Amino acid sequence: MLVAKQYRCTHSAHCICIKGHLSEDALFLVFQHLNWNPRLIAVMSCVCKWFDEVGRRVLWKEFCLARAPKMMLDLQSCGSHNIDGNWKALGKLLIHCTGSCKGGLFKNINIPGHFVYRTRFSRTSGKSLLLPQCRSDVLYVSDPCEHLDQGEEGDIGFFRGIFKSFSVSRVKRMLIEKGAKFHPTEVCPYCKAKLWSMLQAKMIPRSASCRLGSYDELVEYFVCLNGHMLGVCTLLPLSDSEASEVEA
Repeated sequence: MLVAKQYRCTHSAHCICIKGHLSEDALFLVFQHLNWNPRLIAVMSCVCKWFDEVGRRVLWKEFCLARAPKMMLDLQSCGSHNIDGNWKALGKLLIHCTGSCKGGLFKNINIPGHFVYRTRFSRTSGKSLLLPQCRSDVLYVSDPCEHLDQGEEGDIGFFRGIFKSFSVSRVKRMLIEKGAKFHPTEVCPYCKAKLWSMLQAKMIPRSASCRLGSYDELVEYFVCLNGHMLGVCTLLPLSDSEASEVEA
């Protein structure tokens, strides 16, 4: 159901939109025919603030529902129709590997971010990244996006995820109780919210490396105020990873 409220263009006086917008129903049908193409939604959102508002409120939501329907149904099942951090941020999280700039969140790793065609998010895998006392929380986490042969860094895997109802989660409560500090300079690449380091808070369980197929001491991830998670790990060679799974 489309919202009937109309939004006035607040772009410059020279914006072509002063000649009138397409209706939201027309935009909905156009992008439905385009299968909610995220690149085209992003391009359209740059036209003016009215188009950006329609994108945030309607089109990115439909993209998320089409891309991961079961996951979206679960994320909204707490009774709220709002996704923490907004639909645009969640849409980007579904399709974008953040990579890392040298000197950024992940120190010496310098791998550019990129879009990914398809990613599997798992609620079961998410539990492995949480301490036992926090496993009543719901975390969907992606499989690692592999960047192999990165010199001294070895084989690098980036992963990302989203908490359900993060504002009332045990993880957030524990971070606050521990007095965890926000990262002094970096923010969430998806929603620009402040970030907590789960490594500094000592909240990364040993089960995380087993699930990710990585070395124990080389797993790090951050969680933002809106419940978006992003992390990196150094992957075990395939044969070692398989052996680790057997032992677990």
